[in-house]
Amino acid sequence: MAFKEVIEQTVVGLGYELVEIQRSAAGLLRVTIDLPWGAATQAGAGGYAIEQFVTVEDCEKVTRQLLFVLEVDGIDFKRLEVSSPGIDRPLRSEKDFERFVGQVIDLTLKEPVGTLIADGQVSASRKKFQGRLERRQVADGTEVLAGWQIVWSDAPNTKPGQRVSKKRLPAPMRALGFTLDELREARLAPIVSFKGRASTGSTESNTD
Repeated sequence: MAFKEVIEQTVVGLGYELVEIQRSAAGLLRVTIDLPWGAATQAGAGGYAIEQFVTVEDCEKVTRQLLFVLEVDGIDFKRLEVSSPGIDRPLRSEKDFERFVGQVIDLTLKEPVGTLIADGQVSASRKKFQGRLERRQVADGTEVLAGWQIVWSDAPNTKPGQRVSKKRLPAPMRALGFTLDELREARLAPIVSFKGRASTGSTESNTD
């Protein structure tokens, strides 16, 4: 069995979600885990949802089990790191996009081939975008196909304390449709907030 399959089975078997595996030529094996969708929230006082995050104890638990499994399977590595995704969590699967719909993301296209579906123009060479992830419904004859789009505004950033004229018209909202096959990379935008996931940094457990 390939080492990626071994790691995924171990992580999932312990009740976590495998986000990413990175292996360097220097022998570093980095495994990123998260709580499964649904397990990441629980009801708090008054019925409000409280977001849960991977803890140091979670990383240590997965590290111990992976050390045992990797040794049994004879998988070669020099150092193992197990960590939480942090505020710039990668989005790779359809399930990831469903989980984080409505969040601000950074994405990079393989080629500038997305479809502009709102006012304004986008440079023909532009591949990088930051905006809110939304579901997109596309009419294809008599069938409606679900897809994804990123929605943003190119309004210039204002400095703290800078006055903005009330007469200035707001920049138009733009939307770009895309498929997962068109993406080179997509991640949650590292925007610090005290109201949700972005307020949490990465949790990590290392072992040599």
